Amino acid sequence: MAMELRDGTLIQARNLTKTYWMGTPAQHAAGGGQTVHALRDVSLDIEKGDFVAIMGASGSGKSTLMNILGCLDLPTEGRYWLAGEEVENLAPDELASIRNRRIGFVFQQFNLLPRTSALENVELPMVYAGIKTVERRERGQAALARVGLAERGEHTPSELSGGQQQRVAIARALVNSPQLILADEPTGALDSQTSNDIMALLTELNSQGMTVVLVTHENDIAAWARRKMVFKDGRIVEDLRQ
Repeated sequence: MAMELRDGTLIQARNLTKTYWMGTPAQHAAGGGQTVHALRDVSLDIEKGDFVAIMGASGSGKSTLMNILGCLDLPTEGRYWLAGEEVENLAPDELASIRNRRIGFVFQQFNLLPRTSALENVELPMVYAGIKTVERRERGQAALARVGLAERGEHTPSELSGGQQQRVAIARALVNSPQLILADEPTGALDSQTSNDIMALLTELNSQGMTVVLVTHENDIAAWARRKMVFKDGRIVEDLRQ
């Protein structure tokens, strides 16, 4: 079901709750085990073109929220709309389609195929989308140029620095022209100078209209964002414009 959102709203989440049950089947049959409340009644709006940092200690709920926003997981309760499309009741293939069309992912460990060139790594989301070879090549090269790696398309990840590998990952995230970039600890594997370079790139993309939501535990990385949300025990405890 679609929903008419306020002009400018990309993400709208209402009363998101995520619970996990931990234990053995025997414990479950006996009514035992442990229930973990990863998210507790979380509601938020994120506007198109915003730059949001999500912070919190391990186990605070920030990664669970990121997985739900990225359509990688579904809430136990609550409702979530992305660009007006309600997603919490969609089938797995429908969720996969939304991820490929609307969301670009950037991860801490880059997640590049090691024996595949930078250009071929960038082309992967378009392979899944059924885009023909010539257009894939053109769009992949344009995405690499956008992140400053126009001359490195034939290099494999092992021939690139960590910062260059993350730029390839960002190019891959951009190649299907998503509405949203979700970055999970995007600088966690990088030194401080390279981290600044990657954050400057994400800031530049944001200035061009891209919505960016990143998870980080580092205050200096969160300082690049315009809005900071802090999670504790599955709830938002701070939501500030910077």
